Amino acid sequence: MRLPDAEILALHRAILAIPSVSKNESELADFLTRWLARRGAAPARVGNSLLATLGEGPVLLLDTHLDTVPPAASWSRDPWAAEVVDGRVYGLGANDAKASVAAMVAAFLAFLEADLPFTLALALVEGEETRGNGTEAVLAEIARRGLTLAAAVVGEPTGLDLAVAQKGLLLLELQAEGEACHAAHAAALGKRNAARGLARDLVALEGVDFGPPHPLLGAITLEPTELRAGTARNVVPGEATALLDLRTTPALASREIVARIELAVESRVRVVSDRLAPRETDVESSLVAAARTVRPEARLYGSATLSDLAFLAGIPAVKCGPGESERSHTADEFVLESEIVDGARFYTRLVGAWAERTGGGAR
Repeated sequence: MRLPDAEILALHRAILAIPSVSKNESELADFLTRWLARRGAAPARVGNSLLATLGEGPVLLLDTHLDTVPPAASWSRDPWAAEVVDGRVYGLGANDAKASVAAMVAAFLAFLEADLPFTLALALVEGEETRGNGTEAVLAEIARRGLTLAAAVVGEPTGLDLAVAQKGLLLLELQAEGEACHAAHAAALGKRNAARGLARDLVALEGVDFGPPHPLLGAITLEPTELRAGTARNVVPGEATALLDLRTTPALASREIVARIELAVESRVRVVSDRLAPRETDVESSLVAAARTVRPEARLYGSATLSDLAFLAGIPAVKCGPGESERSHTADEFVLESEIVDGARFYTRLVGAWAERTGGGAR
């Protein structure tokens, strides 16, 4: 079932008009469940995520998200009006990632009656903008069904370029200890000020060597973000903490990063989160080759921004979709109608190229 361009664009406007800020995706999930069922697809509900499958065998997964961030205060339009002006579609999530939702739905339906040599899976997930719990639940459901993932495409606005690598996120906390006392007596008593200790450690972190940059992702970066110290203006802090945001690459394992930081500081180092690991797909993989067959002009690059690609370990996976990353999470977010249509064509051709490479094509 090949959807006409007008129907793809109408679907995009319809889902854009349904608010789906993270943790409030149920109405949109209900709508898409009914919309897909009327066209012969029967998605399973996994929380407020949807999973639809076609064919048998190893899975090619098309995965994108339903949720959006809250609207910025500086919007000059109704974020949910789905306003179209000179080929631009304005709305919260228009670009990130409801353009990918409409395009991936169109690609999935294009093979509804085909005899595929693999399982084509469409995952429209909740919670990507928060914890990625939607994709994690869908992957668990795929495993529960006894299916094996072969490859995956994550729908995010990349200008249809191919992000073949993505940085990970490692969150650490420095915990400096001091001796709380009246500020007027601290010097005379020789009490340790935790804020000073933390400050020394933050300066020391600037000299930590994380090794050479990754060829696609560049250097591992470290930024202190949230600092806390003190209970009152006249009390020397007994404890001071700093949250460290590290954007990691496959060049160095998380445990080695932590070890190098521990050598540089006196504070305790606590791992807050290491679940979002960096990812890299071999540029010679069959998935990348299939994508470049249908879009030879696509740029291969490494992405500094996070996505549910983080959960797709051990298989070829790329991040690619209509729209531009720079528009995401901005006021008056928009996507071009032409980008949505081009995205649908790209995903459809990619599935066809994957079929050719894995089993002689769709029948």
